[in-house]
Amino acid sequence: MQLTGAQALIKSLEMQGVDVMFGLPGGAILPVYDPILGSSIRHILVRHEQGAGHMAEGYAMVTGRPGVAMVTSGPGATNIVTPLSNAYMDSTPLVVVSGQVSTAAIGTDAFQECDITGVTMGITKHNWLVTRAADIPRVVAEAFHVATTGRPGPVLVDVPKDVSTSTMEWYWPEPEDLDLPGYHPATAPDAQDVAAALTLMGQAERPVLYVGGGVLKSRGAESLRALAERTGFPVVTTLMARGAFPDSHPQCLGMPGMHGNYTAVTAMQRADLLVALGARFDDRVTGRVDAFAPGARVVHVDIDPAELHKVRRADVAIAGDCRIVLDALLDAMDGQSAGQGSDRLAPWWDRIHEWQARFPLYYESADQPPIKPQMVVEELRDRADPGTIVVAGVGQHQMWASQFWRFEDPYTWVNSGGAGTMGFAVPAAIGAKVGRPDRSVWAVDGDGCFQMTAQELVTAAAERIPVKVAILNNAYLGMVRQWQEMFYGERYSEVYLSPDLPDYVKWAEAMGCVGLRAESPEEVGPAIDKANAVDDRPVVVDFRTDAFEKVYPMVPAGAPNDAIVVHPAHERLAR
Repeated sequence: MQLTGAQALIKSLEMQGVDVMFGLPGGAILPVYDPILGSSIRHILVRHEQGAGHMAEGYAMVTGRPGVAMVTSGPGATNIVTPLSNAYMDSTPLVVVSGQVSTAAIGTDAFQECDITGVTMGITKHNWLVTRAADIPRVVAEAFHVATTGRPGPVLVDVPKDVSTSTMEWYWPEPEDLDLPGYHPATAPDAQDVAAALTLMGQAERPVLYVGGGVLKSRGAESLRALAERTGFPVVTTLMARGAFPDSHPQCLGMPGMHGNYTAVTAMQRADLLVALGARFDDRVTGRVDAFAPGARVVHVDIDPAELHKVRRADVAIAGDCRIVLDALLDAMDGQSAGQGSDRLAPWWDRIHEWQARFPLYYESADQPPIKPQMVVEELRDRADPGTIVVAGVGQHQMWASQFWRFEDPYTWVNSGGAGTMGFAVPAAIGAKVGRPDRSVWAVDGDGCFQMTAQELVTAAAERIPVKVAILNNAYLGMVRQWQEMFYGERYSEVYLSPDLPDYVKWAEAMGCVGLRAESPEEVGPAIDKANAVDDRPVVVDFRTDAFEKVYPMVPAGAPNDAIVVHPAHERLAR
C-alpha cells in the first residue's frame, strides 16, 4: 500500500494507540495535517505551542500514556522547548512531532528553519531527524518505545516537508526491527541487592521511606503501601510523589523539602536509614547536601542507573523499576507479618508524633479580607468530588496546594517539579481533563502564572473541556516577593503586578468561560460551589488573597535542613 510520508505518520500514530494530540499547524507541518481529517485521532487546536506541550504533559501524568503534540518548524518548534525541558526534568513520557524545512533547504537559513534536534538534544531522551519517508513507521515506533520504557521522558521526531510529501510502501515494524543500539533499560533488581537492602531495613531503628515520582511512573502505589504496612516505616512523599501514599494513612508524614512540613523534613534529618524509591535526592529536598541526613545509611532504588550515587552515595544501590523492586522486597519478606519490627520502631514513632503535635502545618486564619490563600485550598479540597485532579502552576500557590490538599489517590496531582515552569497549570489542566474526562479538574494557579498561558482557556472553551481555575490573586509574583522580604531586606524589585489589571472575570468571560470573584472569606465557599455546579464550560474564580502571606515551613536556599524556618507562631511556642 503506497502512502505519503504524512499519511504514514498519522497511521503510525494510530498504530501506537494515540487517541488525542495537541497542536498548531504551520507551513512545514501542513502536509501532515491533511490526513488528520480522516483519522480516528482527536486533534485539539491550541493557541500557542507551549500550551500543546503542557497539555500533552497533563494528559500523560494522569493516564500513564504518552502525550502527543505536533508543531511546525522554526518558532513553532522552539515554542515547545519549555514543555520538553519540563517533561525531561519530571520524567514524563512525551512524543513531539515537529515539521522541518525540506531536506535540500536544511542549513541554508530557510524561512522558519531551526535545528530543533540540536536545540533539544539535552532535554529529550532521544530525537530523530527523518530523511526518508520509508523510515517513518520505524522511527515512530522507536520514539514511543524510548519515551515509555526505562525512565520515561520526552522524545522529538523532526519531519522535513519533502519527506512528508514523498511516498513509501506501508509497513509496521516488528520489535526486532527497531534500531536502538545501546538502549537496554534494566527493570528487574539483582537478588543480592534486594537481600542487602532487607538487611539494612531489618537493622534500622529510625528508618524513613523516601518516596519519589518514580513510584508513580512505575504504577507502584499499591506495592508501596504493602511494603510500608509490612515494615511499619514512616513515609514521606516528595512534590512529584503526592498521592503515591494516602495522606490519611497513619504512617504518612507528608511532603519533605524546602517547603515540606516540619515532621517530614526533620524525620529525614534524624533517620538512620533512608529507603529512596524513585527519588533523585533533588536539591529542594536535601538542602545543603553535606548536611543532609548525616546519620543515615541509604538504600537507593531507581530505574535510571545514572541517578545512583549521583548526589548521595548509596550503601545499597538497586537499578530497577520501582514496582518490580518493591514486589521483590515483599517477596523476599514473605512470611513476615504486617508491622514487623514495630517494637523496635516504637521510640522512633514517639519522636515523630511529638514533632507532628508541636509543628503541624499552620496559618493564621482571618474573618475579614483579604482572604488567606491556604483557606481557599482547604475549601476547594473540602468541597471537591472524590478523585478530583489538582493541577498547580509554580510558586507559593503550588506549595499551598501540595501542603493543604489531602491526596488519597495516585495520579490526582499534576505539577511542574524539576523545571519549575510558570504557566504550566492552565494547559496541563486541560490535558488532564482530556485524559480523564470522568474526573473533576481544578487548576490552582497564581495571578503571575495565569497571565502566561491563560489564552489556552479559549482552547478549553472551544473544545468544551470544562476545567476549573482558582486564581490565588495576591497581586504579586508571590514566591519572589517572599524571598525579597526574607533575604533582600524587603526591597521589592519588579514583583508587583496588580489586583485589578487585568480584570480576571472579564478576561474569563471574553475567553468563553464563566468568571467569578471572591473578595472576602465568606464569599469563598459559595464561589466554589457555583464553580463546581458548572460542567459545560471552563470556570475561572478570582480569589483576592493576602499579598503578604508566606509559605511556611521554609528551608532557606543553600542552608541545611536543620535551619528550617517554621511559622512565627510556632517559633514563639518553641521559645
